[in-house]
Amino acid sequence: MRIAVTGATGNVGTALLRRLTEGGDHELVGIARRPPNDEFPTVSWVSTDLATDESIVSLREAFRDADAVVHLAWGFQPSHDPDHLEELGVGGTRRVIDAARDVAVPHLVHMSSVGAYSAKVDDEPVDESYPTGGIPSSPYSRHKAAAERLLEAHEAHHEVPRVTRLRPGIIGQRAAAGALLRYGLPGFVPARALRLIPVLPLDRRIAMPMVHADDVAAAIERVLTVSAYGAFNLAAPPTITPEVIGEVLDARPIHVPGNVLRGAAALTWRIHLQQVDPGWVDLAMRAPLLATDRARRELDWRPTVPADEVLRETVEGMANADSGGTPVLRPRTLSDRVAALVRRGPVSRRARP
Repeated sequence: MRIAVTGATGNVGTALLRRLTEGGDHELVGIARRPPNDEFPTVSWVSTDLATDESIVSLREAFRDADAVVHLAWGFQPSHDPDHLEELGVGGTRRVIDAARDVAVPHLVHMSSVGAYSAKVDDEPVDESYPTGGIPSSPYSRHKAAAERLLEAHEAHHEVPRVTRLRPGIIGQRAAAGALLRYGLPGFVPARALRLIPVLPLDRRIAMPMVHADDVAAAIERVLTVSAYGAFNLAAPPTITPEVIGEVLDARPIHVPGNVLRGAAALTWRIHLQQVDPGWVDLAMRAPLLATDRARRELDWRPTVPADEVLRETVEGMANADSGGTPVLRPRTLSDRVAALVRRGPVSRRARP
């Protein structure tokens, strides 16, 4: 099978390539703005920036004769430039859909998210019929919901490519630690500080789904194998709560109301003390839990790593400053942080090179 993968150097992309290259049965095309030098030597690499209209020519060539396209590319920083993030996430999805349609790719697998769903009513897990209106105060959620609208418009007017939407919870793995550190922690905070947190100020109502990148990759492989279409939730038990986070961090949870957390996040983000926009607090408070019955039934998919172990592995990776072998998952080093800060400013507002 010839498979083209956008965002192939990222968290899920590397997990998927690891899985698909094991048997050597597939012809793989990896698409990324910065292809790796040595990782995945059997993959054919295409360099392009999905945030630009110029990328559609490269996408058409990369998708030509493909049996499937797996669209994973998305952006999380610079958080102070939501227009750019929208152009990459929503605009990039539009370009992928158009290019796949132009060269008659039969199957498009789109990586959506729990963030595409509308705000929860309670903590009862929702199935794939739950509305995908997003949480408007979260740019990430708003953009994921907008990408779903593009898919709906495509499906209403075109027969190919047929679309599969995967809606996972938070995706973690050890190899993503370098990226998570750069995106989530200010450059002046050392990774080992994660081991020194005595208390954890969080709203006790927070309840989030989580899943391992390898389990998401397994679901994608299964979708491709059986040509499954439609939407599939992906999450592993147990639910991630402040108690679970506290146990993983060896910290004592202290209840702080969500509106107070959001205010603190908004202030510190606005003055560039930290780079995570306050919409992520809204997402943590309001995103629903996920029922995965359809994936179990139609894909025969079962998560192999419990969610608390996913969180533990990811946090340990961050504390140890672990990393992957691609530019996106590269190590977070002090010299790199200082050099990037001097040359380009904080990650939350710097322009892409």
